[in-house]
Amino acid sequence: MTLLAALFSHYRRHPLQLLALAAMIVLATMLWTGVHHLTSQARASLDQSESAVAERQQIARQDGKPLTVDDFVELRRAGLCVMPWWEVPSPQGGRVVGIDPLAAGCFESPDSEEAPWQGELDGRPFVDISEAAELAGKNEGGLSLLISDPHSDGAVPDGYRLAPFRVGPDTGELGDSFLLNLDALGVLVLLITALLVRSVYLLGMAQRRDSFALLHRFGVPQARINRLLVVEILLLALLCIVPGIWLGRWLATGLGSGFGRALEGLFDQPLYAGQGGNWLVPLATMLAVVLVACLADFLRPWARAFAGSSRRSGVLVVLVLIAGLALSAWVTDLLWLFIAVALVFVAAGILAPRLIAWLADWRSGHDRNLQARWRHREVSVLARRLALPLVALQFAMAMVLAVQALVTTFETTFDRWLAQRLEADYYIEVPESADATLAVDWLAEQPELAASGLWHRVIRGHATLPGNGDEAGTEVDVFAIGPVGPLVTDWQLLESASRPWQRLQQGQGVMVNEQLARRQNVQVGQSLEVTLGSGSFEFPVLATYPDYGRPAGEILIHPSVLPEDFAPGFQSLSVSPGNLDIEEVTGGLKRVWQVDELTVRDNRAIEELATAIFDQTFLLTRAMTTLTLILAAIALLMMGWVFFSTRAWYFRLLVVWGLSVRQASAQLIRLSVSLTAAITLLALPLGIWLTWVLVHRINPIAFGWSLPMAVYPRFWLELGVLSLLIGLSIGLLMMRQLKSPTVAPVNANALAGGDR
Repeated sequence: MTLLAALFSHYRRHPLQLLALAAMIVLATMLWTGVHHLTSQARASLDQSESAVAERQQIARQDGKPLTVDDFVELRRAGLCVMPWWEVPSPQGGRVVGIDPLAAGCFESPDSEEAPWQGELDGRPFVDISEAAELAGKNEGGLSLLISDPHSDGAVPDGYRLAPFRVGPDTGELGDSFLLNLDALGVLVLLITALLVRSVYLLGMAQRRDSFALLHRFGVPQARINRLLVVEILLLALLCIVPGIWLGRWLATGLGSGFGRALEGLFDQPLYAGQGGNWLVPLATMLAVVLVACLADFLRPWARAFAGSSRRSGVLVVLVLIAGLALSAWVTDLLWLFIAVALVFVAAGILAPRLIAWLADWRSGHDRNLQARWRHREVSVLARRLALPLVALQFAMAMVLAVQALVTTFETTFDRWLAQRLEADYYIEVPESADATLAVDWLAEQPELAASGLWHRVIRGHATLPGNGDEAGTEVDVFAIGPVGPLVTDWQLLESASRPWQRLQQGQGVMVNEQLARRQNVQVGQSLEVTLGSGSFEFPVLATYPDYGRPAGEILIHPSVLPEDFAPGFQSLSVSPGNLDIEEVTGGLKRVWQVDELTVRDNRAIEELATAIFDQTFLLTRAMTTLTLILAAIALLMMGWVFFSTRAWYFRLLVVWGLSVRQASAQLIRLSVSLTAAITLLALPLGIWLTWVLVHRINPIAFGWSLPMAVYPRFWLELGVLSLLIGLSIGLLMMRQLKSPTVAPVNANALAGGDR
């Protein structure tokens, strides 16, 4: 007990050290737990939004008449799991969807932990079906009966048939790509938290070095001291991690409550309830991070030597940086790409403080102003002594830069892709028994539509690309669109020949999506052999277009080149009626096809719903990165407070040497601002490089398509302002020390003229 009391007496003399270390562990745990929880919920939200807008099966009448409540009763009595889906106009604009939560109970799968169609419905655009019935009144509403997946494989009663049901376009791997980038950034958040915890711990260890040496002189083996330190940090970690996990889940609940309310109605379950969940993963993860971060020198003695300032280690770090950059540009394997990113970050983290110190020393040797020379020398000292929190701030700023660019690019890409897929105002499904050519002729005869050209027919099916040698052919999706008009000619093309849309209208070639072009090495201008129906055709490739929502290969073609034996899987009409009323269009099509009901989707309402869902997810991602940056800034402020308090005697010498308190305060502010500005400048190239890796390397390797590379200098300015505020805050903390009388610490290092 005497040994324990002597070993831990440091915390009685310096309670701020214990408070800082405990606070940093709690804050770091809260941050990572919140980030992990938000990322997991973002994954679940996107996965569920994918399933919500994915194609399902619905029941339709063979005679084409609209469904009624009697049909629902008959089908449920026949043992089918069907759920009403009633879309009605909303008085506030757009549409609301009425769903019966009781009828949706049978959609729960007994083999799955998730129950996406169980629970109370609450929140627009999904309401209880009774409320939808009240809103409908005399207005027409489209009643659909969705059937569960297990029942969709069986037979349906006579007089009914299965038909596809979709409320929006399938987003495919666009969401998967976003989630993969979130996972990569989550690992980076974990690295930043480890740096922050280690920085605070090492500062305390530096202050305890003399007491450890004294215990060793009294006969306590160093190995025993190390074992007691392991027990100390283990107990402290357990005491701090548990409340940190609770605070992290509380934080995630607070940030995600708005998202949860928005999506509860869509998925019928609280996404951000903050209850339950797996506590073991954050507990084990943060415990491992804290132990490794704090005890790395004990576990790996060579780590301390590698972190030295020798020229040999510097050359090795530069070689590691070059190797990481080269690998990131050349590798084609996702695992090696992540290794390359890790190498670059490790090298950049080691080099950044050294580079700042070297530049400061160089400037000090070339500046004739004595105050400036002192300031540069002090920057050099601070860069070495505060290396870990500075590197954590650098990584946090680089991550925020990359995430901001990534999220903004994703938003732009998603909005553009969604607008491309939903260019027309309305989507009209062609009934199975109807002749689509009759509708095409009728639409072409309408003066308003003929003048605007804002309509086309879509024939969806499959084709096969021949394989090489013994390889089987590759099946691709076919979208035949005609007539080719303004609804598609504004699509952005990655690469194209001359007059691509005119030539497509004339049936002189095909267009391919980016996934097919990358995976099959298809180039614009080459001939592509395609098997349609029973015949094989060769078409020149007119263009490559981005299609982020479809992981499968796809070709765009004109209907005139389809052979007679081509079997379409699905047909639809996309129409923007303009001055015409949609009721006039649907009424004319009903007369042409001689049916009583048509499936019509309001694309503007679908676009509004999908955009709202993804905007909330992007908002959560920005919140995640902002939290990381705030914690890094707090860590630097905390480290500065503790570190500068040990150097307050030295800063007071500025006043003793003849400067006024105001002049000395100005020097300290310039000192702190110079330090944070330097690390911000070093974070910019790292953040731009990370953005490039995320959009141009990870996406093509993992998914076969790339995002446009974009940087946002205005956001750089915002980060610069933030670094200025951090520097000013540190300067204010330092100024407070000038007003408190202090004495110089008496120790061997000070007497020997050590690091001042």
